[in-house]
Amino acid sequence: MRKEKLPKFFQSILWWYKLDELDPDKDMRSIVVQTINSGLWEHWQWIVRKYGKHRIKRLLETVPASEFRPEALALAATILGIKEMKYASRSAYIRAQKALAKT
Repeated sequence: MRKEKLPKFFQSILWWYKLDELDPDKDMRSIVVQTINSGLWEHWQWIVRKYGKHRIKRLLETVPASEFRPEALALAATILGIKEMKYASRSAYIRAQKALAKT
């Protein structure tokens, strides 16, 4: 079975990665966060086709807001039809991760 690869145009926003080593499913978080922060329209179109709006919305609920530029997050809400962002603050995210580690 052949592993799916990211299109070459992602190299411009994921320049510190070797694209051939990224897995679109396992590395969804990094791909989506970078697309929201720095992507062009072609990046946005690709992630919506690949992951769907529902999966991207669910992901946004788990990523600390501090990982996004405020303007980029507002654009994501508009494009994805999100009326109210339910993202975690970085401090809430860190507390939740520590609580999980204790269990």
